[in-house]
Amino acid sequence: MNDLDLMLTFMLQVIVVLAACKLFGWFGNRFLGQAQVTMEMVTGVILGPSLFGLLAPDVQAWLFPKSLEVFVRGEAVPVEHPSMSILYVIAQIGLVLYMFLIGMEFNVKLISGRIKGAVLTSVAGIALPFAFGAILCLTVLKDRTDLFSPSISTQTATLYLGAAMSITAFPMLARILYEAGLANTSMGTLALGAGATDDAAAWSLLAVVLAISKNDPTIALWAIGGGVGFAVLMFTFGRKLLRNLERALDTEGRISQNVFMSVILLVFAGAWFTDAIGIYAVFGAFIVGASMPRGKIVDELNGRLHQVVVALFLPFFFVYSGLNTQINLINSVSLWEITGFILLAAIAGKFGGCYLASRLAGEPHRESLAIGTLMNARGLMELIILNIGLQQHVITAQLFTIMVMMAIVTTLMTGPMYRLVYGANSTQHHRFD
Repeated sequence: MNDLDLMLTFMLQVIVVLAACKLFGWFGNRFLGQAQVTMEMVTGVILGPSLFGLLAPDVQAWLFPKSLEVFVRGEAVPVEHPSMSILYVIAQIGLVLYMFLIGMEFNVKLISGRIKGAVLTSVAGIALPFAFGAILCLTVLKDRTDLFSPSISTQTATLYLGAAMSITAFPMLARILYEAGLANTSMGTLALGAGATDDAAAWSLLAVVLAISKNDPTIALWAIGGGVGFAVLMFTFGRKLLRNLERALDTEGRISQNVFMSVILLVFAGAWFTDAIGIYAVFGAFIVGASMPRGKIVDELNGRLHQVVVALFLPFFFVYSGLNTQINLINSVSLWEITGFILLAAIAGKFGGCYLASRLAGEPHRESLAIGTLMNARGLMELIILNIGLQQHVITAQLFTIMVMMAIVTTLMTGPMYRLVYGANSTQHHRFD
């Protein structure tokens, strides 16, 4: 494939992805009451082999080619198609920049008087789903040899499933809260804080799983120790350093191109570091954003980045993972039964645990229901941890698909359940001037 063909393929993919996200986003919002972000996740599955590939396999394979044959010493060897590699990179850029924006909106002061609720919600959002996942692994999944790789021990399988059940759709939760006008409210910040903590803990558990499976404890030490160290560094020395950016504002409250580029450089450096130590790039970008000094500098960065990131880059993150999902792999009654067990355990653990924890912390019944609903979404963070498990030969394609189904259902539940709790004009209940 020459450069011109690659460019034409990529440009056509951009057109199809953005148009499909716009179309299904409008349909989902208008007729199903779903947020744009949720429908972007569904759009990825629709454009993938599960539907588009089923209805028009030749067209789908032509538009989103998985592999390309290259000849090595006269033999054809399949390699990943370069257009998919480009889509992956675009998806990661969008996710990193978006989590930086969310970090800048994260206001710790809003939960300073609700620390008890945030901590209890976070602990329950990890412990109960993990326990349910472990129980399932030791009972329902115990004798299944088609769900985990043969080399994986029961201990490793239990830890992995527990971590996967504990994940929260942090980027998706953040965007749902933003679209609902709740990102800068007390309840929204509490949910974001608990969700960020849950996901950090789940990624730490994943690091432990990979360390055990590879018999290399340094993987876990780097992930947990490096992540904590980076957060402490950014919230102390880094925050003091970033305050100097306020002086770079001109008389109209704008930042220069050099300062803007310096901030972007720092964002990707933080994302690279947390990705390199094994806790994924989103946390580095989020921590850098949360460390930014509040004021005109944040408003200026938001104004420059937000529309481009949300409208252009971010949809590729949701679509790319959906392209790798094959729902038709759940092809037997027993697998559908396991899917049902996992779905029920996921909802009971996350929704039930976060609701009960919020009530124990003194939060009102209605608000506790809303927090449990928001925390129950798994989204694409689940797909990321599942893809890692598949690539590292921890789980098989069957369990991967089952867990993807759980992620889709719990995410689709979020919008309708939230409106059921607060009504059609739900955003008015939590707006703060």
